[in-house]
Amino acid sequence: MKTERPLVESLVKFVDKQPKSFHVPGHKHGAFSGLPREIQSALSFDLTELAGLDDFHHPEEVILQSERLLAETYGADRSFFLVNGSTVGNLAMIYATCKRNDKVIVQRNAHKSVFHGLQLVGAKPIYVAPEWDEETLTATSVTLSTLEEILNIHTDVKAVILTYPTYYGAVAKELKKQIELCHQLNIPVLVDEAHGAHFSASKVFPISALDLGADVVVQSAHKTLPAMTMASFLHIKSKLVDSERINRYLRMLQSSSPSYLLLASLDDARHYLQTYLESDAAYLLDKKNQWIDALRSLHPLQVFEMDDPLKVLLRVPGYSGFQLKEALEEQGVYPELADVHQVLFILPLLKHGQVFPFAETRILIKEAIENLKREDGRALEFTTPMTELSNISIPEYSFDELEDMETEWIPYVRAIGRISAKMLIPYPPGIPLMIPGEKITVSKLSQLEELLAVGASFQGDHKLEEKLICVVK
Repeated sequence: MKTERPLVESLVKFVDKQPKSFHVPGHKHGAFSGLPREIQSALSFDLTELAGLDDFHHPEEVILQSERLLAETYGADRSFFLVNGSTVGNLAMIYATCKRNDKVIVQRNAHKSVFHGLQLVGAKPIYVAPEWDEETLTATSVTLSTLEEILNIHTDVKAVILTYPTYYGAVAKELKKQIELCHQLNIPVLVDEAHGAHFSASKVFPISALDLGADVVVQSAHKTLPAMTMASFLHIKSKLVDSERINRYLRMLQSSSPSYLLLASLDDARHYLQTYLESDAAYLLDKKNQWIDALRSLHPLQVFEMDDPLKVLLRVPGYSGFQLKEALEEQGVYPELADVHQVLFILPLLKHGQVFPFAETRILIKEAIENLKREDGRALEFTTPMTELSNISIPEYSFDELEDMETEWIPYVRAIGRISAKMLIPYPPGIPLMIPGEKITVSKLSQLEELLAVGASFQGDHKLEEKLICVVK
């Protein structure tokens, strides 16, 4: 039944019994926690594998029921709750399908966890650059013709890993044909759909990669569904991928002490999506469109809508996205991320009658823009596309080869033509700019300089404060 939330209901029944805790965790239902009262009140549900609450790694009761409802909701053969984020889903699907020295086609604007998975497995990636969209100024998707070109040259590819949608909400229009092409060659397609957990909610959203034929799909339920941070899903619908292999790797990679708060929020998020109606989607779009129309009256603000209706880009010509983000945050409005050009907003998946402060936010955005225009000095205009000009690239050295190679730190201005030894990741969105084994190009260096000029944050191994990066000696 659509009203079922097996895990949530079991937790409520357990807590209602006022059980005496002689088990972990040590806060004993929050009694010994020094956290704020609002958080303490939730700790009575922060339980462990007790009678009636099932075992996350060998589910037979309420967790199994909840995961079966999840598979039913998304139309999967089998689905799993993830408590270590989409990162662990990406790692598990790579481990389950790829071995050392296997050739794997990878969309270049993938999340860092995909590259980490390839490195851990020891696979040999073939990177495919996405198309660059001149209107939204974002990297989008891989073309069918480029994928065909690679598969004609490299006939021993073992897997294809794609990102759908992008962090910004752009979807690949040719994904179904790409999947069909790969399946004709018995190649599984693995999709990082972190930002598309809500796609199955309504026809107004893009079609999920799972419905387009992808073999394994990983979704961050916490990004667009009402789930807690780190709470994610993994779905399998495939004749090419063994679900038991993925299950085995998930047991290895995920915590042996799963958070029941995260599990309950996944059960609740699945229920939220399963009970979402087309009338809810119509209500959401009506509220969104009113807000967009109101924003477009704020000169010189530019508003761009993406393929995913929950994603909106805001841009003020002459100012970087980082400047706009700072001005917005001073007004208490926090975007998801900023890049050189703009900020990204992620809207809530509203149901009919739910309220969100759109009108109030418009007033605050107006004030932020007025404050921004009063600042001395304007940002430079940035023109470098945040993607490579070359469609296809293969690292100069494999991950295994790099393990035994000497490295050195050099000024990044002298790094053109050298081989990157470390990963350099603008964050957010967590898409690596430089990957170990790749040649550093003029394009990559230009992107790095523009990002540094506007104050972007970086993860990975770097000494950018000293203007140094690590390369193969």
